[in-house]
This record gives sequence, C-alpha cells and structure tokens, in this order.
Amino acid sequence: MISIYDSRTRRLVPLTPLKPGHVRIYTCGITPYDHSHLGHARPAVVWDVIRRHLRRRGYLVTFVQNFTDIDDKIIQRAEASGESAGAVADRYIEEYRRFMRRLRVRPPDYEPRVTQHIAPIIEYIQALIAANAAYVADGDVYFRVRLDPEYGTLSGRTLDDMVEGARVAVEPGKEYAGDFALWKKARPGEPSWESPWGPGRPGWHIECSVMSHCYLGPQFDLHGGGLDLIFPHHENERAQSRAYSHQEPVAVWVHSGLITRGAVKMSKSLNNGVTLAELFDRYDPAVVRLYLLSVHYRSPLDYDERHLAEWQTAVDRLVRLWHEVKEAPPPGAVVQEDWAQSLTHFEERFLGDLDEDFNTARALGAVFDMVKAAYRAFARGYRDWASGVARRNLLVANEILDFLPQVESHDGDGDGAAVVRALVQARDEARSRRDYGLADALRRVLVDAGYEVLDTKDGTRVRRRVSI
Repeated sequence: MISIYDSRTRRLVPLTPLKPGHVRIYTCGITPYDHSHLGHARPAVVWDVIRRHLRRRGYLVTFVQNFTDIDDKIIQRAEASGESAGAVADRYIEEYRRFMRRLRVRPPDYEPRVTQHIAPIIEYIQALIAANAAYVADGDVYFRVRLDPEYGTLSGRTLDDMVEGARVAVEPGKEYAGDFALWKKARPGEPSWESPWGPGRPGWHIECSVMSHCYLGPQFDLHGGGLDLIFPHHENERAQSRAYSHQEPVAVWVHSGLITRGAVKMSKSLNNGVTLAELFDRYDPAVVRLYLLSVHYRSPLDYDERHLAEWQTAVDRLVRLWHEVKEAPPPGAVVQEDWAQSLTHFEERFLGDLDEDFNTARALGAVFDMVKAAYRAFARGYRDWASGVARRNLLVANEILDFLPQVESHDGDGDGAAVVRALVQARDEARSRRDYGLADALRRVLVDAGYEVLDTKDGTRVRRRVSI
C-alpha cells in the first residue's frame, strides 16, 4: 500500500485511484520567461520518481504538466527584448525541455499550453458566470470567493485573514477584495484574445482548472506543485473547479518543499537562483538529480555547493560498483548471513521506503547500505554471488532513481504508455465479458513486451520486469 501526505487533510492517506489501477496526475509547470534554474528542477525530478515508482508498483499513470505561456513577466520580457511573447515562451520552453532530458526526467504524457486552450477557458468562465460563481466588471471577470463555503480549507486560512494579510485593495468593479480574476481586460499593446467580455487574456488560476479538466476530467487523483502555490493558486483553482463541477476535483494534493539559499526561497524574481546551465558546467546531471532527491520531497532543500560536491563523490561510488558488477551473471544460492541482509532484502526495503510518501532520502540510504554490504561481501570471499545480487539491486534502484551511466531505464513512458493502457483496458473489458481467450491473448502480448501481469480485484495491473 502506497501512502501519500495530503495537503488538504494534513495527514497520510492511502493511494486509492478513482479509476482502479490508473493514477491520473496534474502538476503546475513553469512560466517560461527566463533561464531554467534549480528550483524548476526539483519538482520535475520528484514527480519523475513518483511516476516511475507508481509504474513499478503496477499502476498505469497519466501525467499532465502545463506551461503558463502567457503572463505579465513574459510580456515584460518580450517588450524588453523586442520579441513576441510567443517567441520568448518558445525559447525558454525548449531550454527547459533540453535540461529535463539531461536530468533524465521523462516527458509528461501531455504538456498543454495556456495559449492553445483559450476557447475551453472562455467556455469554462461562461459556465461559472451562468452559475453565479463569477461576474463581469468592465471587461474583467472575477470569481466570487465568498460563495464557496470550503474556501480556505486547503491553505488553512480564513477568508478574512487572507484578505487582511494580503492588504488587497478593492479594485474598480470588484464586489469583494478577495475576488480573483478569471479574465483580464487587455491593456494597450499586449497580447489578447477576443471573448464575450471584450479582448483580454486568462487569469492565472483558471488555466489549471481548465487544462486538468480537458485531459483528466472533473476529478483526478494527484495534484502537484510547490508549497508556495497552495495559496493563492491552488486555493483558487480548487474553488473554481468545485463551482464548475459541483464536486471535489482532486483526491490528494501533493506539495513539494522549496529550494532555499540561506533560508530564503530560491527564485528568479529574487535573483538568488542557480541556473541549470551553471550547475551542469560543474557537475554531471546525475549528481544534481540525486542531490535533489537527497531529502524528502516535502522538506526544504537549502542549496549548498559543498553538498553537491559530496554527492559527486557518492555517485562516483555507485558508478564504480556498477562497473565492477555489470557483467556479473545472476546470483546463485542466497547467503544466509546477517551482514548480507542489505543485499538480499534490498528490493523489499527500497520499494517499501518509496511506498511511504515517496521517501527518496530513506530509499537512497538503502542503496548505499547495499553498496557497503556488497564490498563487505567481496572482502569475505563472496564476490561472484554478491556481484550478481548487487547488479540486480542497482538495476532495480536505477529503474526509479536513474543514476547509472549508459543504462536505459524502461518505465513505460511516452507513446508506449498509451499502448499499454489500451491493452490493459481491452483485457479488462474482455474479462468482464468472460472472453477469456482474448484476455489470455492480450496477457501474452503484455508479457512479451516485458511486463509482469497481475490480476487483482481492481482489474489488471502491470509492471516492467527488471532484467538481471
């Protein structure tokens, strides 16, 4: 059983997909107006590991991550550089993707952009106006936060506290200071789209409600983002989604801790970030990847160059063992000694640590305990046996953490994932019709493709086999 900390209920909850065996995830992506930095990399790497672990445990995963490709900051950068806002966004999106590939982050199943979803955003806003959850004010459209009795429960704040703490002035046309914009009237010279309320562009919060609905439906399993997005972004997103569909949109809200520098949030606006280009000039991306996973995803990670240097040494140790054992044959009889436990029970411990709220810090601890045990076994004269076990264990860890050089990890991403989902769905439908001949044939297709196929009360579950 996988347990996850839910930011809304503030407790660990069991993962119970709304559609049995299929986990649907939406996370907030970047606003592409400047160079990618370490703060962008952390949530990307964390969610890459979460996806890989879910697939290893047999779940099908659909992962959506957006780009906010129209925004005040993008417009300002475009004005300063003499480019179009679209050109600025395109350039920094491509840079981000390039760095994610170097970090071995698998691409999302869908990467929607705001500017490609203007029509459904307008339709969504129209539905909110029709439901009296939103109102028009001289070309702007605002959401009525006071009509939502649940408003504030995600962030744990009262409405009055939020408004008072933000010192929000009542803008012309607003009914209440805390109401937020769904549609912004265009200012002279900035990009805009036609709407029933005049030319303008979407507000920040509406985009995620609409795009998650387009790709995952009105309800899905996990919504991710940094802790700094809980308020106002996710609070507002939740409110407008509830007003639209009259149901709770997200089963579990998952928020990652921030990267800090001297206990201050690392961000482009504060000019205290470290770009990925800078880091990759000094460190292998695999080192940066494991450094980002070295603390639990909900904890802050305070940037310190010395810690990166320490992780360079740690990765070198892992790679050195891999080169010693990568040609080893499968292990023979199990060595029943206490000192060998970290070798023989590695997979159980490693996956178990990740089952508990994706605890990568403990999972990495299991990896290095295993490495230590392998060298201890070598010293005791068990090199042949320990080499085979260590090779298998490193491959198991690499399927999820992905740190070994020139080892391809197969976790069912991309177009292949869509094919596997279709095969699993077809097999479940065949079983429900009692067409067991077709179900067995589809099972053989999945097995031949390298998957273990498990029949559960919730339907077919599949997971990649790790070759040893």
